[in-house]
Amino acid sequence: MTARVVMVQGCTSDAGKSTLVAALCRWVRRRGITVAPFKPQNMALNSAVTVDGGEIGRAQAVQAQAAGVAPHTDFNPVLLKPNSDTGAQVIVHGHPVGNMDAVGYHAYKRVAMDAVLASHARLVHAYDVVVVEGAGSPAEINLRDRDIANMGYAEAVDCPVILVADIDRGGVFAHLVGTLAVLAPSERDRIAGFVINRFRGDIALLEPGLDWLRRETGKPVLGVLPYLHGLMLEAEDAIPREVMPTAQARVRVVVPVLPRISNHTDVDALRAHPDVDLRFVGPGDAPPPCDLIVLPGSKSTRADLAWLRAEGWETAIRRHLRYGGRVIGICGGFQMLGHAVHDPDGVEGEAGSTPGLGLLDIDTVLTPRKQLHRVEGHLLPDGVAVTGYEIHCGISAGAGLARPLVQLDGGRVDGARSDDGQVAGTYLHGVFDHPDALDALLRFAGVTAPATLDIHALRDASIDRLADTVEAHMDTDALLSLFGLSL
Repeated sequence: MTARVVMVQGCTSDAGKSTLVAALCRWVRRRGITVAPFKPQNMALNSAVTVDGGEIGRAQAVQAQAAGVAPHTDFNPVLLKPNSDTGAQVIVHGHPVGNMDAVGYHAYKRVAMDAVLASHARLVHAYDVVVVEGAGSPAEINLRDRDIANMGYAEAVDCPVILVADIDRGGVFAHLVGTLAVLAPSERDRIAGFVINRFRGDIALLEPGLDWLRRETGKPVLGVLPYLHGLMLEAEDAIPREVMPTAQARVRVVVPVLPRISNHTDVDALRAHPDVDLRFVGPGDAPPPCDLIVLPGSKSTRADLAWLRAEGWETAIRRHLRYGGRVIGICGGFQMLGHAVHDPDGVEGEAGSTPGLGLLDIDTVLTPRKQLHRVEGHLLPDGVAVTGYEIHCGISAGAGLARPLVQLDGGRVDGARSDDGQVAGTYLHGVFDHPDALDALLRFAGVTAPATLDIHALRDASIDRLADTVEAHMDTDALLSLFGLSL
């Protein structure tokens, strides 16, 4: 069996590639067809642990949920996790192969392409359909040489491409026509049609432009997708732009936007909760009064800890605690809460040590070997169920671990709680995702009898909305033909 492969590329970053791939995966799955998502190369600091014990981009885990399959390293064979402005950790088939700068990675792309094609070969023999997501834009002609993320991959496997553009940004026709103009003739030929995303207003006002686009390019418009408010999908990397309604909020939560913030999707359940007013606080903004501060994960813990201090967060956190506030640290944020973070091998940058915030009685040593685990257990002291996953290079030790936050199945414990009950930390990403754990942690933040929220069910409902939108606003006959499915 050989799968039908269709690729979605975008005129820009954040054009809607990830969401369209998720929508198409669910739309195909509804027809009883086996489908897998695929992103040859992803650059993102939001990641997930797979069933085969590796690491992939978080967006591909969402797409796997849309396809009704467990996340696997083959869905994202090359993941780049930036750890500076010019370098990144390179992860191949779920595991790190080293840190590289842009020039070094460009030379490595021949090896990376072999990994991409190996994953592609396995997927096309295991599924009926593979829906592929490009990265960035194929119009980045400076990256065309040795490209593995967009047209380089599409040409290698000879698949058709859907090109999506975001009309909410403005200039949508220039984006589409301009992208075609810089492609090679063979690349232009494999564009099967356009999708215009995030449209607001009366479609009749857009029709003259669509007619012009068809005449100018000779390509069909496969659909115009409306702007969908309130989608609860995990972001590939960018901090969410949409602020959730907070009219009934009973607790305020703030999250510092660290320069190398990692897996900020950990707070999605808080962001969606009707009792919570959650705010991301960026550089230059004073930390506002709140009930709970969540220190998120970080790809460069020591550098982000220095940034926190420079931005005044250490003083703000101590003041927050004096007034009875609560603090939770997740992964890198947990490490920051201890006495010190040591990096003797230069795992995240220059070797050395950085004093921590001293709010938990632990010390952390960063080690080259990354811990990757999907876990279940019970939140302490409540004893309620918790699920999550570990992605970290640090090993923490100290007396504070005698008061763990999580009892993991299998006998291990995780995290720590302060003696006064105001500070807690954990290595578990997704710690807020289980409804029972979310309730318990909201009670920790001061909410009595919080409303129950199931973030997994919300995500699934959002995916269904996307698939419904494809059915209502795209040329489904053209899609069925493109995917090789019967009309």
